[in-house]
Amino acid sequence: GDAAELQLNVTGPRQDPRLRWQADPSLGRSFLHGPSLDDGQLRVRREGVYHLHIQVTLAKCSSTGHVRHHDATLAVGVCSATHSVSLLRLGFGQGCTVASQRLTPLARGDVLCTNLSLQLLPSPNADETFFGIQWVRS
Repeated sequence: GDAAELQLNVTGPRQDPRLRWQADPSLGRSFLHGPSLDDGQLRVRREGVYHLHIQVTLAKCSSTGHVRHHDATLAVGVCSATHSVSLLRLGFGQGCTVASQRLTPLARGDVLCTNLSLQLLPSPNADETFFGIQWVRS
């Protein structure tokens, strides 16, 4: 079945809230089998039910410090030209990491966008920040 495991592509200051992903085995454990990347966003090529997972850790963050990220959010959704659907919205609260997973139906051509509050920097470490999908069934 179709599957993707992506790592963050960090190339300087963030100009928009979207996180941009990359997949290249030479960079680590990331890969694409079926889906494609469109300007750092994951595009589904096969309709079906997918298992989606994501973890994002903030860079330069200390959960024991006095800095709170209570307003910080990570959102995952379908942001295709044909329709827009919110899939996950995660708050960091006082923590430095959010992680979640879910099963969701996706259509061929759906583009998955991951948005992080703009003022925050995600960790580029592939063990701390990753995103993926796996096709489960039609």
